[in-house]
Amino acid sequence: MTTLQHICIAGGGTAGWMTAAALANRLPHSHYRITLVESAQIGTVGVGESTIPHIRQFNSALGITEDEFIAATSATCKLGIEFTDWGKVGESYIHPFGELGKPLAGIEFHHLWQAASLQGLDVPIESFSVAAVAARQRKFSPPHASREHLLSTYTYAYHLDASAYARFLRDYAEQRQVIRVEAQIREVKRDHEGGPITALSLDNGEQISADWFIDCTGFRSLLIGDYSQAEFIDWSEWLKTNRAVVLPCEKDGPSRPYTKAMARDAGWQWQIPLQHRIGNGYVYCSDYISDEEAEHTLRSTLPGEALADVRFLDFKAGCRKQLWVQNCVAIGLSAGFLEPLESTSIFLIQMGIAKFLEHLPGTHNDAARNQYNRELTEQYQVIRDFIILHYYLTQRHDTPFWRDCQAMTLPDSLTELILAFRDSGLVDKKQYGLWPAVCIGQHLHPKQVDSRVAAIPPQQLIGILNQLKSDIAAQVATLPNMDDYLSSLVAQTPLQKSGMRAGGQV
Repeated sequence: MTTLQHICIAGGGTAGWMTAAALANRLPHSHYRITLVESAQIGTVGVGESTIPHIRQFNSALGITEDEFIAATSATCKLGIEFTDWGKVGESYIHPFGELGKPLAGIEFHHLWQAASLQGLDVPIESFSVAAVAARQRKFSPPHASREHLLSTYTYAYHLDASAYARFLRDYAEQRQVIRVEAQIREVKRDHEGGPITALSLDNGEQISADWFIDCTGFRSLLIGDYSQAEFIDWSEWLKTNRAVVLPCEKDGPSRPYTKAMARDAGWQWQIPLQHRIGNGYVYCSDYISDEEAEHTLRSTLPGEALADVRFLDFKAGCRKQLWVQNCVAIGLSAGFLEPLESTSIFLIQMGIAKFLEHLPGTHNDAARNQYNRELTEQYQVIRDFIILHYYLTQRHDTPFWRDCQAMTLPDSLTELILAFRDSGLVDKKQYGLWPAVCIGQHLHPKQVDSRVAAIPPQQLIGILNQLKSDIAAQVATLPNMDDYLSSLVAQTPLQKSGMRAGGQV
């Protein structure tokens, strides 16, 4: 007879229910039993979420169709992020999902664009991104199936209601035998000091024993921090923001298929368009601005009427030195926090789940734990460096916050990447995000370009790029507006036909 392995997930929210849904989908019920403990009395951080394209892989692996997901979460599609006032005040650029232009003779496109610009081409690099051009025009359609087509050169993600997504995944998980226990955790039990967790004692008198414990308790880090004593590595010397004020508002018109990230005096403000509202927040450093000033800035720049009271959140950028200790694995905010500038929160949850499933052994294994910790820590560091890049490359001198961002001493890993791009346009393939879009968008241009570009006559190169720009504009013109695309998609779902909206509201 097979002995059942019991996995207990502490905490719900997006992290907990993503974990439960993925484990229930992947692990055989004949070998594993899954329990999730959460309490409605403990709130979640969810304020509306902006994601990156990997979420589509997660949903697809679970067999979730796009139409049911979009209907259930009031989601809109996302082609990238617009950064306003980050380089210089009055400027904006888009970090798109997908390719910038097309390579020529094996030469990466940003080298071609840089050379053509020095020879007289006066066209922003984002004009060569289908995703960026479509985003500016509020157009959207899924990428073309043929890899030879210009409309295949981009990908997309979603803006979604995180709380609705958690409810949706809860239904999914419970239909697949995940047991939900409504209770608060009172005590974490061990056989001996420093040993593995043996059980959770709950305020309802129940005690849950398990083989594995997944900490999804958010910033509280109840298991990995308080009881497993995993050290927290503080990255606030580079990522200075430590507070956010959030406030949803009414929509201001047709949906934008991109997130807005607008630099402010002491941080930045987001706008995340959902089908029924816009999520707003001001991420700031309390050393440079008061809560009252931050709230005033947010309220005075809302694109529509406020729909709720403001909420304030505290956080600190950083990561646990070990995300897997003994039989406890931290996933989500309990593992670490990187501010939402590049929309990586759900992606890091997804990575934690995927790597845990890769390394999940029948018995506890030091090699698996060590590899998991190394891989996840590296992923956090790669994204950390990319976020720091945005702050460091600013050319703003108008406030103490931005002057201090320019003056900070960088991690060695980021210094090397910046020098490689500045000197010769080199981009490490392992890096997160589209580096040329952010670097060039904030005025870091390569001093030298690929030597092979010299073989292309200047006017021929400019002609090739102008033709590509025209071709992209012509193809984007054939796409529908995003709201029209969403309306046709959502109208097909049983959820919408029954008159229900996300969260069960009629």
